[in-house]
Amino acid sequence: MSDSHGETIEPSGMKHPYHLVDPSPWPILGAAAAGLLAFGAIEFMHYQTPMFLVLGFIAVLATMFVWWRDVVKESRTPGLHTPVVRLGLRYGMMLFIASEVMFFVAFFWAYFHFALFPEHIAGQESTVWPPQGVLTFDPWHLPFLNTLILLLSGCTVTWAHHALLEGNRRDLIRGLALTVALGISFTCVQAYEYFVAPFGFREGVYPSTFFMATGFHGFHVIVGTIFLTVCLVRAIRGHFTPQQHFGFEAAAWYWHFVDVVWLFLFICIYWWGAGEIAPH
Repeated sequence: MSDSHGETIEPSGMKHPYHLVDPSPWPILGAAAAGLLAFGAIEFMHYQTPMFLVLGFIAVLATMFVWWRDVVKESRTPGLHTPVVRLGLRYGMMLFIASEVMFFVAFFWAYFHFALFPEHIAGQESTVWPPQGVLTFDPWHLPFLNTLILLLSGCTVTWAHHALLEGNRRDLIRGLALTVALGISFTCVQAYEYFVAPFGFREGVYPSTFFMATGFHGFHVIVGTIFLTVCLVRAIRGHFTPQQHFGFEAAAWYWHFVDVVWLFLFICIYWWGAGEIAPH
């Protein structure tokens, strides 16, 4: 459609393809909720008072809900998410995942610094890695099981994506439901692995680098599972179409990123970095 001067007007009534969002209170409220959560975590760790931690957690969840509600409503409003806007969203998601890659590079850097140069470990005279006295996980036990779970989840989310592109809503929902179930299964297995771990977080440089790398990956699995759960609810409600489904596409990208990081963790930490195996 064009105006009297022949200029193209977007369906939203604007003369450009960009979407300028309305003022929203959720960013500042989300920052305040995150600050309250951080303060509550510090209070709980030092004084065992859970009140601020619980309040911060509830505030973060509430902000997530109302903010996502507005984003979903925006994505379904005709004319707002134009092709140019969707391209910008894709670039934004790519840059976000790139920043997450560098986040994990820091943990791998710390791990390999001590793994390749164990003489840098304070108070240790030997040059072996893992340090003497540290029992490690059997890489072909629980870690390998979790590897299979994540690889299978990558297949199911790809199945769901292809079903969406073909307009097959039933298989879209099935694939997403299986992916969410596999993500929850991974988290349960890793929680059990931590419960039976032969070392604690404060017992040296190997445990601390192990728990930081695998723990933050586990956190990303939880975030990805929530991401996919929201997509599952939206798929059940019929929000996605073969032409417009960036929310699901972004979740799939994030999930594949989580899978790749785990493969590096499994190969570098569980397999290559294995020492004396702890009994099952």
